[in-house]
Amino acid sequence: MAILAVIIGVIAGLCNYAFRSSIDFFTWLIIDNGSELTGFAPESWDLPRLSVIAFPLIGALLMGPLYLLFREDFSFGFPKFLETVNLRGGRLKPRQIFTRGIASAITIGSGGSAGQETPIAQIGGTVGSFFGQLLKISGDRMKILIGCGVAGGIAATFNAPLAGVFFAHEVVLLSAFELTSFTSIVISSGIATIVSRALYGNIPVFTVPSYQISHPAELVLYAILGLVLGLLAATFITLFRRVKNFFAQLTLHPFSKLLLGGLITGVIAFFFPQVLGNGYGFVEKVITDHYGWLLLTLLIAGKMLATSVTIGCGLPGGLNAPSLFIGAVAGGSFGFLANSLFPAHVSTPGEYALVGMGAFMAAVINAPMTGIFFLFEITNSYQIIIPIMISCVIGTSIARHHRKDGIFTFELTEAGIELREGKEQNLLKELKVRYVMSSAPVILPESMSLRQFAGFISTSRHASFPLVNFRQELTGMISIHDFLEILPEEELLDLVVLKELADTDIVTVTPGDSLALAMDRISLRDFEILPVVDARDRKKVLGVLSRHDMISAYNKAMMAKSLPGL
Repeated sequence: MAILAVIIGVIAGLCNYAFRSSIDFFTWLIIDNGSELTGFAPESWDLPRLSVIAFPLIGALLMGPLYLLFREDFSFGFPKFLETVNLRGGRLKPRQIFTRGIASAITIGSGGSAGQETPIAQIGGTVGSFFGQLLKISGDRMKILIGCGVAGGIAATFNAPLAGVFFAHEVVLLSAFELTSFTSIVISSGIATIVSRALYGNIPVFTVPSYQISHPAELVLYAILGLVLGLLAATFITLFRRVKNFFAQLTLHPFSKLLLGGLITGVIAFFFPQVLGNGYGFVEKVITDHYGWLLLTLLIAGKMLATSVTIGCGLPGGLNAPSLFIGAVAGGSFGFLANSLFPAHVSTPGEYALVGMGAFMAAVINAPMTGIFFLFEITNSYQIIIPIMISCVIGTSIARHHRKDGIFTFELTEAGIELREGKEQNLLKELKVRYVMSSAPVILPESMSLRQFAGFISTSRHASFPLVNFRQELTGMISIHDFLEILPEEELLDLVVLKELADTDIVTVTPGDSLALAMDRISLRDFEILPVVDARDRKKVLGVLSRHDMISAYNKAMMAKSLPGL
């Protein structure tokens, strides 16, 4: 595995170089040339400023041929990526290394409000999956190889190997790996960083000033900052969800949605050109320079909306860079107010912007360790550890309180897919009772005597039966065990009826329920079957569902999922 980790790390580092070069090319092609032709300048409000509206729209137009050829590789694919890695064996399509890379480069290079980190994580993960499929590797070892690629991609992008390791650990592998996998992922992350530094030099992704705490009481302010950022993160996730659902419900051709999203992003950029692209340049200015509270506050809303529209309409790209941007401007705005109130005891706004970057990203993606180590690596300052730990932990906790899922997983949860429950439980959730139940159940009248029942069970292959009254309404359940427990005397066989022995505390399911729910309910009773009733009339029996049928359906579905191509 160590040799594979090295190979994957090298390729992930090279993929990062190719991806960043592609972004630079499309930025030069669309924004730089467009600005030169039209005379656009962000600080000017002259007529050429209107040209900024066209930049993201041009990117959406360029996406047309790719969209027609590789439609399924488009959109915000990270939730699907996580599902494939954790629940579907990790078999990713190698072509996505190219299609997602080019499409995301066009989005970012044309000014779409998106980042390069999530796409490069998917590209690196696909590299790992390619080697796993090539060598016929499966199960946990496949996940480790994908984790190696993800860590390598993130590490090369940020020049931060530990951030890459913890992103793979917290976000992709869901904090479930052992020492062996940890070692492989660290190796891959380190090698990818070496490759990146060989190509770019040991240059941090952001140039940051030296960090220091002016007064110990500032830690209270960092706790408050964490609280504010946690609430902002929950707001951002909610906005992103609503905008994404808005575009999903539009009765337009998917390509038309891309054009509409590009147009709206361009209109936002007309008022706030800082939201164009990944925003790294402006983030660095916020860290090193002083900006007014009002501008920074407006940019929070502008970047949130621009990002939600860009990704929500179906344009491919990542959410880490926008999260860093929003965190930086929110932290800078908070720092400006704190510095105005307590100038003698509070650090510069740029230092709050720095902490805000890591804390907001951590809260949005639900990965506090990633945020902590990312900030530590880009600053190389031990003094920042305590403030970022406070803000990250509080921010992530607040965001989790308001939104259980991070921005990468809420879509899966809404679809009934819980990554942390494992593929077995999720498979049971996918299977519905209606496809497994028996629609010709053996139902007995509650007025049947014990003698009749004794004669009936001697020829039946079932051990449990639903009981109904004269109106064919479900009234209880009876089993052979109920009969054997009392072993009535001869004279009672004709006097006692099934109604008197029945279990009337009935547990039922409906055709639309999942097998996961059915499994939970059948375990509550010592019966081999569950009555399946009408969802609108709980006394109307439609069929029965047996333990045997549930297990058989699960095994067949699991086998189908395990076969390549299914």
